[in-house]
Amino acid sequence: MRLSGILLLSLTLSACGITSAPKSDSETVSYLTVLHTNDNHGRFWHNENGEYGMAARKTLIDQLRITAAKNGHEVILLSGGDINTGIPESDLQHAEPDFKGMARLGYDAMALGNHEFDNSRDILAKQIEWAQFPILSANIIDDSTKKPAYQPYALLKKGKLNIAVIGLTTVDTIKIANPDYVAGLNFIEPSVATISALQEIEQQFKPHVTIAVTHMGHYHNAAHGINAPGDVTLARSLPRGALDIIVGGHSQEPVCVDEAGNEDTSFAPGKTCKPDNQNGVWIMQAHEWGKYVGKAEFKISGDAIELLDYQLIPVNLKSANGEFIGQAITPDPAMLDFLAPYQENGAKQLEGAVGTALGFFDGERSTVRFKQSPLADLIISAQMAATKADFGIISGGGIRASINEGEISYKDILKVHPFKNRITYVDWPAKELLDYLNIVARYPADAGAYLQFHNIEFQVSDSTIDNVSINGQPLDMAKTYRMSINSYNAAGGDGYPNLTMHPTYIDTSRTDAEVLKEYIQKFSPINPKTFIR
Repeated sequence: MRLSGILLLSLTLSACGITSAPKSDSETVSYLTVLHTNDNHGRFWHNENGEYGMAARKTLIDQLRITAAKNGHEVILLSGGDINTGIPESDLQHAEPDFKGMARLGYDAMALGNHEFDNSRDILAKQIEWAQFPILSANIIDDSTKKPAYQPYALLKKGKLNIAVIGLTTVDTIKIANPDYVAGLNFIEPSVATISALQEIEQQFKPHVTIAVTHMGHYHNAAHGINAPGDVTLARSLPRGALDIIVGGHSQEPVCVDEAGNEDTSFAPGKTCKPDNQNGVWIMQAHEWGKYVGKAEFKISGDAIELLDYQLIPVNLKSANGEFIGQAITPDPAMLDFLAPYQENGAKQLEGAVGTALGFFDGERSTVRFKQSPLADLIISAQMAATKADFGIISGGGIRASINEGEISYKDILKVHPFKNRITYVDWPAKELLDYLNIVARYPADAGAYLQFHNIEFQVSDSTIDNVSINGQPLDMAKTYRMSINSYNAAGGDGYPNLTMHPTYIDTSRTDAEVLKEYIQKFSPINPKTFIR
């Protein structure tokens, strides 16, 4: 935070009877290199093409630290969060190799991501222990204490530099996380939490640099659509100078802009990237999965902070012809030795085929959040079979991967269903069912809540749901119908009505991955043509 920003912030805070002082009156020139990643999603191990992985990241980061030291730079390593969920070998071990690997990489802090709530909070507490570095969120408030539920910020000393790092988490977490795991938490406006954290920081620490490490998403020109506001909105909502840097995550993109500040659609691995700047705040994000390490070099002199250089450095990414983009990075042998037992343990739990697909079951985000999907039909068919339901529904956002043609492994199923949601059902009187459909059938496309359904048809008009049929027969207002649904949506996930107190609600305790595996084993080979919508 620069002096001018502090003075503006002081005016904002003084209206509340709060004053602040400049962080530092030193004119000493210092240099800082900020390294960053985000949205790891279980990718502790390299992929089948030898791309990314924490061992290669270790080699690269070690080299960058050595170079920074030679150039007189201090170094800070940050993550924009979402370490959990995406690769079964990691998911089956609650991301233990990922968090412990990050500790070995020397991360200084990370933001709590929404996927850190994919497990119960006792698992998150264990992950914080494994990390051994601050995992931050200033805007997650404990309802009982009215205080931050997690460490809100970290105060770091790097050489002569005082660095304040404030954590922030998307407020969408309350609707996209498992409701059971965020119960008792309140996700408040990030700018409000930031101001509050800055007040505390200035009472005990005079930072030369103030950074927000966030998991909120970068949306160019603040066009966040159906998503909660992200980093651009945050930067614009604060007094100029309140923050120097935002290191983000959640939208899983390389944040690169052209000279006019518009999205740089020409960016590709190995090309130049200029980070966004909003209201004097540099905003950076390094795509996803450890594909890149972001590197920003700053000169800090008195009240001025100047970006000298920025790169998104590919971590063994390959071109279409299989050649490394940029320099090939040799994975760190000690990190490989540390991670290998975790990879082997996960792989053992996933061995063997459970069935065969006679075609491609498309689970891409651009499909399942926009239109009815044969893969959703397959998933719901399995859940209906497990509950003897008349019809079934799920939200499109709960489908996380496709199933390719050929042999289907348990790993493939766990990629589709990484969240361990349980299968539940409700017996609906027809009138109540109509009321429920009038809510869930109206969620828009391009949303995780987008409704996928099977064995039920209806038309959505401006005022009501019309022409409802179940199993090809018109809805009978004198009948009761059983609906299968997973525990996430049943508990209010993705904004669905909470059904857990409905008198006919039953939780089978069986997981979505378990019943899909059983269904595929029973009916293999499965053909997407039989599930065409």
